[in-house]
Amino acid sequence: MSLVVAILAGGAGRRIGGDKPRRLLGGTRLLDHALTTAHRTGAPVILVARRPEQIEGFAGTVVLDAPGIEGPLAGLLPALSWAAQAGADRVLTLPCDMPFLPFDLHHRLERALAPDHGVAVAASDGQLHPVCALWRTAVMPTLVRRAGEGRLSLRGLSEAVGCAVVDWPVVGGDPFININTAGDLAAAEAALT
Repeated sequence: MSLVVAILAGGAGRRIGGDKPRRLLGGTRLLDHALTTAHRTGAPVILVARRPEQIEGFAGTVVLDAPGIEGPLAGLLPALSWAAQAGADRVLTLPCDMPFLPFDLHHRLERALAPDHGVAVAASDGQLHPVCALWRTAVMPTLVRRAGEGRLSLRGLSEAVGCAVVDWPVVGGDPFININTAGDLAAAEAALT
């Protein structure tokens, strides 16, 4: 095994009223939209959550956020650690709140990940999306050091470990639209029709 897909579902979701992974879009949980994207890779899939009840009903492997670390690094560290212990050297991270991710996400990131890169990161419309990235498990020591120094930015970590940026077009809509609020969810629902 060389790849693990980790769905990051540990955010509190305060702006949407909590319980973000189980919010419905088109009658399907946001978590299930992420699982569909993850399963297209054919790789093992794990869910990373702050608390087990966030992904209640998921029968697969659940990994909990690293205690003492805030933000997305709290989910990335245990995902990388789990993957390394399973013999994988790469982790594709997917957030649970981006339901329109491009079909070719994994393949394009994989092609861009050169030997001197610690990560390949998706971008669109001039914006990086470091939660949609292909990380080498070898970046763990850098992540731990930076977290210990209080540097918790995924973007900062990606720059520190060497980053390939893969840009997607936004014709017909940005595939990296992020659902954070009830308004975002309503707009995404409208986009489905």
